[in-house]
Amino acid sequence: MDPFSEVIRVLSDVLAPHGPVVAGVKTMSPSDYSIHFFLQLAVIVLTCRVVGWLGQKFLGQPQVVGEMIAGVVLGPSLLGLLFPEIQAAIFPKESKNVLYVGAQLGVGLYMFLVGTTLRIDHFKSKAKSAMTVSFSGILVPFLLAALITPMLLGVPGLFTPGISQASATLFLGACIALTAFPMLARIIHERGLSNTSLGTLSLTAGAFDDAVSWCVLAVVLATFGGGPGVAILAIGGGLLWAGIVVLFGGKLLAPLARAVEAKGEMSPTILAVVLIAFCTSAFFMDVVGIHAIFGGFILGVVMPRGLFADELRKKIEPLAVVLLLPMFFTYSGLNTRMDMVNSVELLLIAFGILIVSILAKFGACYAAARFSGEDNRTALGIGVLMNSRGLMELIIINIGLQKGIIGPTLFSMLVLMAIVTTVMASPLFEVVYGKKARETGELDELKGGMVAAAA
Repeated sequence: MDPFSEVIRVLSDVLAPHGPVVAGVKTMSPSDYSIHFFLQLAVIVLTCRVVGWLGQKFLGQPQVVGEMIAGVVLGPSLLGLLFPEIQAAIFPKESKNVLYVGAQLGVGLYMFLVGTTLRIDHFKSKAKSAMTVSFSGILVPFLLAALITPMLLGVPGLFTPGISQASATLFLGACIALTAFPMLARIIHERGLSNTSLGTLSLTAGAFDDAVSWCVLAVVLATFGGGPGVAILAIGGGLLWAGIVVLFGGKLLAPLARAVEAKGEMSPTILAVVLIAFCTSAFFMDVVGIHAIFGGFILGVVMPRGLFADELRKKIEPLAVVLLLPMFFTYSGLNTRMDMVNSVELLLIAFGILIVSILAKFGACYAAARFSGEDNRTALGIGVLMNSRGLMELIIINIGLQKGIIGPTLFSMLVLMAIVTTVMASPLFEVVYGKKARETGELDELKGGMVAAAA
C-alpha cells in the first residue's frame, strides 16, 4: 500500500475504538477517549454558539436557551435521526461517562457563580413573601401530579414497571415544582433585575423550591429501592453541610477577602483555595445524595462580596459558561428521544403534561405573590420567572432516567416541557413586566448580566 493510501486509511479509522476486545466487542483505549473528548468539545461549543446566536437574533432568547436546544440538536432527536453514523462516531456510548463529569463541573461552577450574586439583604426583606410563593409553587404541582399520575401509570413505557403510585406521584410532582434556578438567574441578570426585590424574591423562592424537590427525589429513590438510609443521608447530610458552610464559611473566607482588597486583585493561590473549597462542597453534597450543584451554590452564597466576588467571576465565568456548561446540555440531549413520542395518544399526553405544569407553577406563584402584597405586574413577572424549568429539570429527569424511575418516552416529554416553559419565560416576562418597567425608568435598557457577558 502506498503512503498516501495508508494515511487515508489511518484517518478514516481515527474515531474507531482501538482498545482490547471484551466479550467479542472492541473497546475504547485511553487515547480514544481523549480524541473523542476534544472533538466533542469543539462540536458542542460551535453548535451552542451558533444556535444560541440564532435564538438571540431571531427569537430574543438568552444564550442559554439556545444551548438547551443545541443539546437536543446534537442528540438522537435530530443529528442522530438525520446522520446516525456521524452522531454515533462523534458521541459513542462509551464516551458518555467522560462527558458527564465535564457536565457536572460546568453546571456546578455556574451555580457557584450564581450564589455569589445573591443579595442577602433582599432575601431578609423578602423572606416572608418568598416562602409564600415557594410553598404555593410546591403544593399545587404536587396536588396536580397526584391527579394525573394514575392515568400516566396506565400508559406502558412512561414509568418503570412495578413503581408504586406514591413514588411516581412524588417524582412527577418534583419535576413540575422545579424552577430552572440557573436559568432564572440568567434571565434576571440579562434583564437588569439583579439588584431588585423582584429578582431576589424569585431567586429565593426558586432556590427553596429546588431544594425541596431534591429532598423529595431522595425519598423517591429510597422508596424505589435505595432504602430509607438514602433519604436520611440526603436530607440530614444536606442540611448539616449547608449549616456548616453558612455558619463558618464567611468567617474562614474573610482573611482571603482582606488580602484581595489590599492587593487589588486575586492571586492564583487564593483562587486555588476557593476552587478547593468549591470541589469539597460539591463533593459533600454529591456524596449525601442531593447534588453537587447545591454544594457549589451554597458556597457561592457565603463568598465575600465586593472585589473578591468580582475577581472570582472575572476569572471563572468565561471558561465555565462558554466551555463547560454546554457539555451538560449536550449530555441531556444525548438521552432525549423525541421520536419516541410517536402517536396521537403520546402527543396528547405530552401536551397535557405541559399545560398542567404551566397552570400549576405559574398560577400558584402568581396567586401567592398577589396574596403577599405584590402588585399585579410584579406578581405576573414572578409567575413567569418561576415557571421556567430548563437546567434543573434536565438534571432531575436525567437522574430519574438513570435510576430507572421513568422510561425514555416520559423523559423526552419532560425535556420538551422544560424547553417550552424555558423558551416562554423571557418573552413573556418582557410583555408582563420588563417593557413597562423600562418605559417608566424602573429598569435600564436590556443589558448583559453576569453570564451574558460571555455570551
